[in-house]
Amino acid sequence: MSSEPGTTRAAKPTGTFASIVRLYPYVKPALPRIYLGMVAALAAAVVALIIPQVLEALVDGPLQTGDSAQIWPAFAIVLGLGVVEAIMIMLRRWFVLVPGTHIEARMRNGLYKQLQELPVSFHDRWPSGQLLSRAVSDLNLIRRWLSFGFVLLIVNVLTILIGFVFLVSISWVLGVLFMVCSIPLWIYGYVFENKYSVVARRSQDQAGDLATTVEESVHGIRVLKAFGRGKHALANFASQAEELRGTEIEKAKAIAGIWLWLLLVPDVTFALSLLGGVWLTVNGDITAGGLVAFFATATVLRWPVESIGFLLSMTFDTRTATDRFFEVIDTPNTIVDPENPKTITEPKGRLVFDNVHFRYQDSPERVPDLINGVDLAIEPGETMALVGLTGSGKSTLTALTTRLYDVTGGSITVDGVDVRDLTLIELRRHLAMAFEDATLFSASVRENVLLGRPDASEEDLAEALDIAQASFVYDLPEGLDTRVGEEGLSLSGGQRQRLALARAVAARPSVLVLDDPLSALDVDTEALVEAALRRVLASTTALIVAHRPSTVMLADRVALLEGGRVTAAGKHSELLATSEHYRYVISSLEDEERRSNRTEGGAQ
Repeated sequence: MSSEPGTTRAAKPTGTFASIVRLYPYVKPALPRIYLGMVAALAAAVVALIIPQVLEALVDGPLQTGDSAQIWPAFAIVLGLGVVEAIMIMLRRWFVLVPGTHIEARMRNGLYKQLQELPVSFHDRWPSGQLLSRAVSDLNLIRRWLSFGFVLLIVNVLTILIGFVFLVSISWVLGVLFMVCSIPLWIYGYVFENKYSVVARRSQDQAGDLATTVEESVHGIRVLKAFGRGKHALANFASQAEELRGTEIEKAKAIAGIWLWLLLVPDVTFALSLLGGVWLTVNGDITAGGLVAFFATATVLRWPVESIGFLLSMTFDTRTATDRFFEVIDTPNTIVDPENPKTITEPKGRLVFDNVHFRYQDSPERVPDLINGVDLAIEPGETMALVGLTGSGKSTLTALTTRLYDVTGGSITVDGVDVRDLTLIELRRHLAMAFEDATLFSASVRENVLLGRPDASEEDLAEALDIAQASFVYDLPEGLDTRVGEEGLSLSGGQRQRLALARAVAARPSVLVLDDPLSALDVDTEALVEAALRRVLASTTALIVAHRPSTVMLADRVALLEGGRVTAAGKHSELLATSEHYRYVISSLEDEERRSNRTEGGAQ
């Protein structure tokens, strides 16, 4: 777990205010209503503080003189103030609740947009559970704080200050005593922030790690069941859950500590104030009504004082959630559109690798480039097979064509234009990919196949399905409108691969990049797909990663990748005759294919 970005990539330490103020661009449109909510809440608090002053007049007046006629007006005033207070509280809720949801939606949309734009290298490093916890629980916490915690924190602090003014106006001695006794609360609040913020951050990161574990277990449930590793997965989950539980207990202890002070200090203050008040009343320095008003005011202030504890903890949780949110938002996107983009006016499909180098950003300097000076030209309409041993860089090289990663040296051009000089939309209009690991989305078959070209005609859709030998979709319960389920796991591996291939074909690119798209197909289906692909590849430039000799036979030429370099290129027969390493690679592919066929035969 120590390697997880979520547990180690904490933002630079900043103050709580400095962190939360970064929310301003998202909060700005909602500020008028939030301010109105604060005004309504403060009005309710002031009304509540006025009621004790009415009680003072009531005790020192009608109750002292015994004039019952004056009691009813005082009663009506208190009742009216109570109604006004209730209305103000209702208005506070009405003002702030809806804007909070809009802020959350804007932030979530911004986060999702950033996740879509960030390069694949970012997603290679970040666990999905960490991103999910930021998009859901962290933003939900920020929304609740803005709608409730922020408003009440400001209003309650102002209420305490205004209340102190009322207390001093009743008796400056008791008021000063009350203020002096509250000093330990502010001191402990500062200590609490430093202690709680660290634990809160750890808790939210551990919750993200736990979400990652759950997601991996759900996605890999077939593997866990097949290998009987359910108990092992449960033990791992329980260990992480126990770690999170320990952190939550640590949080609870920190909160309990501040609650001790928040409850003890007011009680001690009330006791001291009572002694002082009785003494002042006996000496005639304060009236009985004034003493009643003082304690009634102090009682009104008790809730704002006690609320500071959980409002502070909620604020520090929000500070952590904000830091976690901006960790993603602040991540620089290294794969962006050029300032002055070029276009391909007459697409032909000539794909050229010119001294291409690539290494991952975090690779040690002593490790050679994964792609180490590839030179390769694929002519329009030509099909080039890319072969090599495992780890030679085949899949990485194909990913560079569509800028899933950017080259770290050299260039890749399409029809003479560097792929970095094209907008990403333009580039991916001319190049389409099909991956070995076919990923489908929780959508209909039609939506999945037409993902890269939503405006394709029904004829184009039918042709793509026919080429990929994916006619099985017509037998699904709702045909092309059948939802394939999460990641398409309701389909077999071969069915998913055929739909992924159909998706690439339906995009009608000038360059088709196929990363071993037929690995999950049986021999007969593969033969049918290859025969259909020959029609498409006759007019389309194609780069195909081949893990089977039969896939190599689709190609006009073959490029041999070895140690990150293209060490030989030519026709299959020529390479067999001239390259010992090529013969070894093809022999390895044939052995693997024979083992695969025996496995399939045994299964049947």
